[in-house]
Amino acid sequence: MDRMNRIFALHQVLASCRYPVSRERLMQELECSRATLTRILAEMRDLLAAPIEYDAVRGGYRYSHEAYELPGLWFTPSELYALVAAQKLLHEAQPGLLERQLAPLKGRIEKLLGSGRDQGELARRVHVLRQAARTPDACRFQTLADATARRVRVHIRYHGRGRGDETSRDLSPQRLIHYRDNWYLDAWCHLREEIRSFSLDRIAAAQALDLAALEIPEERLDAHFKRSYGIFSGAPVATAVLRFCAERARWVADELWHPEQRGQWLEDGRYELAVPYADPRELVMDILKYGPDVEVMAPEELRRAVVERLREALAVYA
Repeated sequence: MDRMNRIFALHQVLASCRYPVSRERLMQELECSRATLTRILAEMRDLLAAPIEYDAVRGGYRYSHEAYELPGLWFTPSELYALVAAQKLLHEAQPGLLERQLAPLKGRIEKLLGSGRDQGELARRVHVLRQAARTPDACRFQTLADATARRVRVHIRYHGRGRGDETSRDLSPQRLIHYRDNWYLDAWCHLREEIRSFSLDRIAAAQALDLAALEIPEERLDAHFKRSYGIFSGAPVATAVLRFCAERARWVADELWHPEQRGQWLEDGRYELAVPYADPRELVMDILKYGPDVEVMAPEELRRAVVERLREALAVYA
């Protein structure tokens, strides 16, 4: 039994017993020596403020009051290791984002786990490889996250990539989305009077307003954002039918492109994938990265769009 398991075992024994527990029983429950038990008791008192006292009359240990719980984090050791991994993921995926807010949590986890070899090994052996990530401003991220949680509106200045112009607008934030290494805000746009998705790195300024956010039902948000392929929203207008060569099929058959996708193996070993979409731009980019390993079977307009992009690419090299 490792150190953290012994801490939890000790807490469970003391919390469940209404009478002092002998040193011999604690050593048996914790599967440890007298020296180890003494060290665990000291750590519980010093690091976790556990109200452990020794009853000399009854010859045992107990909590001085029954209401004590382990402070801050009530997790199993495996859950604590998972939290270390998650903190490492966030730190490497979005450096600086929520660093200040997570610092107390990180400190508590590290104190509970100690500076032993296992915790250090986990931190060294979890790595995140970022690709095409656009890091939003940490202060604006916090403003938007806070407004989303408190259900208040925000005023933003937004520099859209499509047209290259900047607009000011009020939003009712609905939820934050982390998609392909980038952050987006799903919100009701009071300027356009419709549901929109905003890339956080293109928000030039954000200020919380003293106005309640307009609430959009989860079912409506899901219908708007999840029914079509990728980050583009709206009801599907068509279904793309893609056929992957037998070699590439071994990878694609295990991939989730869309919650409502349909896939089937063909007799010649190829794999056919059907995905609904509303806007073809992101889908075309994903198709192009497979080069000769995929063919668009339908619809015809999507096939023409892919062919045209391939011709334009070839013209650059010609």
